[in-house]
Amino acid sequence: MISTPGTGGRPARQQLPDGPAVWCTNGPAAVAMWREMVPPGAYDRAARRLREGGTVLDVGANIGLMSLYCARVLPGVRILAAEPAPEPYACLERNLAEHAGAHWRAEPVAVARRPGHLRFTYYPQAPGNSGLHADRRADDEITLAFLRNSGVEAEDAAELVEGLHEGVELTVPVTTVSELLRRHDVERVDLLKIDVERAELDVLLGIEPEHWPLVGAVVAEVHDEDGRLAAVRDLLRARGFGVRVSQDPLLTGTPLYDVEALRPA
Repeated sequence: MISTPGTGGRPARQQLPDGPAVWCTNGPAAVAMWREMVPPGAYDRAARRLREGGTVLDVGANIGLMSLYCARVLPGVRILAAEPAPEPYACLERNLAEHAGAHWRAEPVAVARRPGHLRFTYYPQAPGNSGLHADRRADDEITLAFLRNSGVEAEDAAELVEGLHEGVELTVPVTTVSELLRRHDVERVDLLKIDVERAELDVLLGIEPEHWPLVGAVVAEVHDEDGRLAAVRDLLRARGFGVRVSQDPLLTGTPLYDVEALRPA
């Protein structure tokens, strides 16, 4: 998830374009992240495949925009959201309480291949780029490319990115997809959404064999570094999914790709 330059701070309300007013710590970043939800992108396609009685597992939920988008597309959808950073998590709970109906749960945890505790880098000015495997230089380069592709002059883009990825180091609890499913008695995951900044493969490797048949669809933002995109694609295909890989034109020249995986009808 790309966060554009803005000012992190205390939670405040932000009106989203053609969307709800949400709680966030960074208004410009929230608007940029909301853009990823709406047509014609992978998240919108995934949300519109949901059916009545569906369940969404939102891994790397941040302030909950994908969860809220799914609830707008299909009112009454069950939401289970995970977000480890305390500031976005506080906003996530408030946003779900206001906009996601009665059927939601949230946990302040990261998700990976095994439970425990790990170091997590939180970027107050770019919360959507925070993660277990943060790389300040690489994150600067991705944001610079996004800004240039958006029409921002190179000099202005460089100025905007200066200091954007100054991180705060946290130690956060970590769980797995399978543990979340057990804790919340989830019998079917209609959509597993993953946006975890380089930990995508770790999330998938934390799904135990008995739980893979419960997952109907996956949509993930994948950083194609160290062969990760091919590894994610191959794993999903081996688990019986058809896989589609695409890239937002604004992310041309970056390692960010959207992966959509569906089980055959």
